[in-house]
Amino acid sequence: MVAAGVLLVLAGFVGFFWLGGQEWYVRGAALAIGVVAGVAVGLLSAPGKGFIAFAKDSYKEVRKVVWPTRKEATQTTLVVFAFVLIMAIFLWLSDKSIEWMIFSVILGWK
Repeated sequence: MVAAGVLLVLAGFVGFFWLGGQEWYVRGAALAIGVVAGVAVGLLSAPGKGFIAFAKDSYKEVRKVVWPTRKEATQTTLVVFAFVLIMAIFLWLSDKSIEWMIFSVILGWK
C-alpha cells in the first residue's frame, strides 16, 4: 500500500511536467492531487497508521514536559556563556604558554 502511495505522488509529478503547455493552476492541481492522494494512501497503510500512533504518543509526551521559566532559561544561558568565556581564556593561555615554551625556551627563537 505504501508503494501505491509513492506511485500516486510520482504520478502527480509526472502529470505536472506532462501538462507543460497548460496553465500553471492546472499543472499545480495535478501535482497537488497526486501528492495529497499519495499521502492519504500512505497514511492509511499499516506503516502510516503506525506513524500516526507514534505522532500522537509523541505529542502526549511533549505535553508532559515541564518547560523552564524565563528566569531559569536566562540564568542557564548566562552560566553557559560564562563557562565558554572561561574555557576560551584558559585555552588561549594554554596555547600561548605552550607557544612560549616551544619557541622561546626550547628553540631559542625570539
